Amino acid sequence: MKCNVGKTEQMVRIGIGLAILLLGFSSRRWWAIIGLAPIITGVTRYCPANDLLGISN
Repeated sequence: MKCNVGKTEQMVRIGIGLAILLLGFSSRRWWAIIGLAPIITGVTRYCPANDLLGISN
């Protein structure tokens, strides 16, 4: 897997993912599942959507 998420985007993805995750734990459980996607793409620094669209860091 090649890295296609930059450092700044990585921090933004993790931050947004954590916010969605916390929202999910306080209100709706399915939001917590949605919050995992940006966290995973931030930690691994690989986003399938970026790859599909040809976007790289």
